[in-house]
Amino acid sequence: MTWANPEWFWALLILPLIAGLDVYRFFKQKNPVLFFSNAASIEKLPVTWRTFGRWLIPIVQLVAIALLIVALARPQLQNTVVERNAEGIDIMLVLDLSTSMRAEDLKPNRFDAAKRVAIQFIDKRTSDRIGLVAFAAQSFTVCPPSLDYDLLKKLLQDVKMGVIDDGTAIGMGLATAVNRLKESDAKSRVIILLTDGQNNSGEIDPVTAADLAQSYGIKVYTIGAGTRGTAPYPIDDPIFGRRYQNVKVDIDEEMLTKIAEVTGGKYYRAVNTESLAEVYNQIDALERTKVDELIYTDYEDLYERYLLGALFLWIAAYVLSKTVLKTELV
Repeated sequence: MTWANPEWFWALLILPLIAGLDVYRFFKQKNPVLFFSNAASIEKLPVTWRTFGRWLIPIVQLVAIALLIVALARPQLQNTVVERNAEGIDIMLVLDLSTSMRAEDLKPNRFDAAKRVAIQFIDKRTSDRIGLVAFAAQSFTVCPPSLDYDLLKKLLQDVKMGVIDDGTAIGMGLATAVNRLKESDAKSRVIILLTDGQNNSGEIDPVTAADLAQSYGIKVYTIGAGTRGTAPYPIDDPIFGRRYQNVKVDIDEEMLTKIAEVTGGKYYRAVNTESLAEVYNQIDALERTKVDELIYTDYEDLYERYLLGALFLWIAAYVLSKTVLKTELV
């Protein structure tokens, strides 16, 4: 509900003044109607509803005035219809499942941080089809491009390392994502590839896969996940339990940069969880769906019901003052 003339609500401030004047007039009456030499017997008379009824008429009149003011403020019921025309983007997320993603330079580790930030990215999209490819020594499609974000997030959360042979087949992961997008009729098609190492597996060279993406007009954003120098890597020893070893972080930034440049995308380096989240925020800002909105608003005036309520109460107060609550002597 909205109000066409809300400035009329200032008039409600006169209600306490009117109420105060009514109270003042009641207690300042100087001309008694009847005179008694002794009022002791009158004080013992029983209290009836008429005793309190003398306050009813002023209260009803105050409510009537309040309803009249509300009617003057013109309450309106707002009905809004929004028509959206969205040119959706098809996006494939490509996630590295190699065991090096267990390194804990990103918190709690690279793999869990990548999944968490990817879910946050998915939550920001509204009309884009998003899919997921995972890779280690081989690659596979976890979820084809879909608008079912709840399903996609569940599948992403369920992805685990170790389900396929270890390795880093970046070219295979990229080629699998291209294969999912090549038949898409979306105006814009995007791949976001995250890895923490160098290509050491698979039959397809990453740059060759990038050329394939470029031939289909698919843009690739690449992300190198890992700090610079060395990173703590957990080792579970059957005798001594978990211990940590610092391992060298070796990301092929030259190759990832070339993949992005060939396809018109961009390469990012995420050295911690915060910078990874910022990378996805930047990509989210770059790849926004164009949404055209037409908004139709219709207003239905509701003042009549308040005006009728005020009129009814005012008439009721007048009738009561002339009948059952009459205080004047004839």
